[in-house]
Amino acid sequence: MKQVTITTREVYHRIASVTIDVPSNVGIHDIQVWLWENQDSYQEEIDSALENTDISMGLGMGDRMDDPTAESEQLFDFFEDNEKTYGGHI
Repeated sequence: MKQVTITTREVYHRIASVTIDVPSNVGIHDIQVWLWENQDSYQEEIDSALENTDISMGLGMGDRMDDPTAESEQLFDFFEDNEKTYGGHI
């Protein structure tokens, strides 16, 4: 009898969105910096949303989630009059 070792890698991901308030005195082009500096104010809400989201197979790439080397990515979108006007990676 011969022995072989079988190794399997399966990748799973979760994607969740939350909507938070940003102070009105933060300019549109300063939102990214504000979000970076204030992650502790919304991280618990994101963690909860992720916990309540179904797990999917794969890397979760697409819809601007485009860094295959990142363990986690966060994006933001700013809306005016229900239309996205600005956004990017945090």
